[in-house]
Amino acid sequence: MIARLLTGAGLAALTFGVLSTAPAMAQQGKLSGDIVKIGVLNDRSGLYADLGGEGSVIAARMAAEEFGNKILGKPIEIISADHQNKPDIGANLARQWIDQDGVDVIVDVPNSGVALAVQEVTKEKKKIFLMEGPATSRLTGDACSPTGFHWPYDTHALAVGTGQAMVKEGGDSWFFITADYAFGHQLEADTSVEVKKAGGKVVGSVKAPLNTADFSSFLLQAQASGAKIVGLANAGGDTITSIKQASEFGLTQTGQQKLAGLLIFLSDVHALGLQVAQDLVLTTGFYWDRDDESRAWSKKFFDRYGKMPTMVQAGSYSAVRHYLKAIEAAGTDDGPTVAAKMKEMPVNDMFAKNGTILPNGRMVHDMYLARVKKPSESKGAWDYYQILRTIPGKEAFATFEESGCKLPK
Repeated sequence: MIARLLTGAGLAALTFGVLSTAPAMAQQGKLSGDIVKIGVLNDRSGLYADLGGEGSVIAARMAAEEFGNKILGKPIEIISADHQNKPDIGANLARQWIDQDGVDVIVDVPNSGVALAVQEVTKEKKKIFLMEGPATSRLTGDACSPTGFHWPYDTHALAVGTGQAMVKEGGDSWFFITADYAFGHQLEADTSVEVKKAGGKVVGSVKAPLNTADFSSFLLQAQASGAKIVGLANAGGDTITSIKQASEFGLTQTGQQKLAGLLIFLSDVHALGLQVAQDLVLTTGFYWDRDDESRAWSKKFFDRYGKMPTMVQAGSYSAVRHYLKAIEAAGTDDGPTVAAKMKEMPVNDMFAKNGTILPNGRMVHDMYLARVKKPSESKGAWDYYQILRTIPGKEAFATFEESGCKLPK
């Protein structure tokens, strides 16, 4: 492995040499700049760093190594940068990467506000955008792009899974504590639809600033609402903080109210600990201990990163691998050509079996409803989830017709 520091805008980037014993691809094709350059753009220092961050870079690297770090006889290069959860910074980095640095594909981008901004850039430049971190269903809805691909999950799937499950268990009145930006707004909206569809009602909501350290006033409003379910329409550090403070407030100790973490990652449960997180119900697109193939890949990831992968990190591997396979099949890295090839090919790897990609770029695959284990049920570190139900992809995700995307079918 060879690491070097790129100058300009202070971007930390990594270039990787051939490590894998897999044979380099002898086939020659048309590549812009005689290289495939992959840019992993995410939160590397803030509230979403643990769910993606360097782990997503490592996952992308693992996918490249399966091809011997070469495609069509040319090298694969991976760089990374921190968008700092600011849409203007994310969009400016994306534009610089494409216009000046020759980046062919942008990967990950947690924070829906940043992702929506980056999607506009990649759409204009006709470059591939592989989205693993952001959640808003708008990315394959009214804000869809012919070269954008949404991979592990979205707000619609989370709402179908956790929202419906909690209502069926008797949680028929909801109050939302919502992250005050595009992701939180959409997650609350999508979950409200599913709650009402299942026979429940929404009694109120409150908007919380991104990355706030104090949820006390929001939790008091939720407590006063009398709602059976307090839906946390937030993620990452905000989810961890709100659950910890809810526990300190004794929000659920009376048994009258339950927390619904609408987007919970394995990294969140690890940070919280099972004593605090036990019995939370969540929806996920990947769990490391699902089957032999997911366990084998996750062990390799753990050996590199020291942690088991989140669905964002596993999704980054899967999406990059599918992208590289499409370049190999198409004989070019031209964005629209590769996008068309990606949509033709099924997704079969440790992340998804017989995954399909809709015309709007939504990758349809099974999701999983899970419960966080009690400390007494866990066999050790990272043994955190009991899978309650497999949610078929066609049930979890909106159809192309339902999405609101205006791309031609």
